[in-house]
Amino acid sequence: MNQNIHPLNRTAFEFGPFHIYWYGIIIAVGALSGFLLAMREGNRRGLPRDTFIDLALFAVPISIICARAFYVIFEWQYYSQHPSEIIAVWHGGIAIYGALIGAVITAAVFCKVKNLSFWKVADIAAPSILLGQGIGRWGNFMNQEAHGGDTTRQFLEHLHLPAFIINQMYINGAYYIPTFLYESVWDILGVVILLILRRFNLGRGEIFLSYVIWYSIGRCYIEGLRTDSLMLTSHLRISQVLSIVFIIICLIIWIYRRGKGYSKVKYIEQ
Repeated sequence: MNQNIHPLNRTAFEFGPFHIYWYGIIIAVGALSGFLLAMREGNRRGLPRDTFIDLALFAVPISIICARAFYVIFEWQYYSQHPSEIIAVWHGGIAIYGALIGAVITAAVFCKVKNLSFWKVADIAAPSILLGQGIGRWGNFMNQEAHGGDTTRQFLEHLHLPAFIINQMYINGAYYIPTFLYESVWDILGVVILLILRRFNLGRGEIFLSYVIWYSIGRCYIEGLRTDSLMLTSHLRISQVLSIVFIIICLIIWIYRRGKGYSKVKYIEQ
């Protein structure tokens, strides 16, 4: 039966020599969905109408470059031998933490130039970023990457997964744990939680800090199940180390801002 299983086609469209991959389409859909959500909330919170349009013009390309650079740097042993693959992002291989670092730095500079509150913009954008991440993981699904160790079909069926996911997890003669799905579900659940937290009117910056903490907790666990992790050493996975570091940094910033009274300015300003 297994030999009759065929993976979904990674290519969505072909125009002569040009191929449009599902990976890129799904990443774009995730980014657009997050952008529209941020636009709507930014208007409600009184930001200038074009704030997220202007920010996206800088943040999106810079984040993609940073995400790819992060991945390539830690896989340099391969890319040094295949330099033509460095720009081939459609084959997969972008690091979310690289994108996040690039986006935060870009947003901080942008807000400084535009005389906007970075924390206000970051709070508004937080659920949008997580939504984009949750959708984007399905690009990994189409590429049959970001999966865990080998498992059995019975295990996947026990998770009550639809057949198309189970079949796509059959890779080179074995079934694999769908860690892409674990992270996607964790991210979408996080979006719901962040939207609920808005109603509690937390201090400015605390929704964004909650996003980083939530995502990092899930990523730290899920990364331990994956077989394609970027490694810092032979035993340390980069994403797990960064997750722990970011959780600690966010908690320190949270406590510091509360101690200084910055949290008196609420998410929903009167």
